Amino acid sequence: MSTDTPPVAEGDAFWQERRTCFLTTFRPDGTPHLVPVGVTYDPGTRIARVISDGGSRKVRNIRAALATGAEARVAVGQVEGRRWCTLEGTAVVKDDPASVADAVSRYADRYRTPRVNPNRVVIEITVTRAMGTARPSGFDA
Repeated sequence: MSTDTPPVAEGDAFWQERRTCFLTTFRPDGTPHLVPVGVTYDPGTRIARVISDGGSRKVRNIRAALATGAEARVAVGQVEGRRWCTLEGTAVVKDDPASVADAVSRYADRYRTPRVNPNRVVIEITVTRAMGTARPSGFDA
């Protein structure tokens, strides 16, 4: 059987299946802030995306870190039974229409079309490390 599309790596498929993920950011006092989110991951660019309201605590935490000149270090993770993966990296907040529209489209592909939110932004995470039993391609042991 011939196909034009190569098979998706198991870890990449794990990041395409619909499931709730968790995002950890850090408050200005250094304490962790962990919240459930929807995440999309692009293995080609190693970018994970989270859509959010611009006034949310997670967005404020990232902006506060960046305002100090530091990197905004974050982690996103998901689990299903014995399969799990955590992606770590640095985050930025984008509010330009093209970035937000791209993130919304990716979110709709993995989850569903999100409700309208005129204050929507996208958290873009440049992934530098992956851990777990279902790591995406390029992060093999």
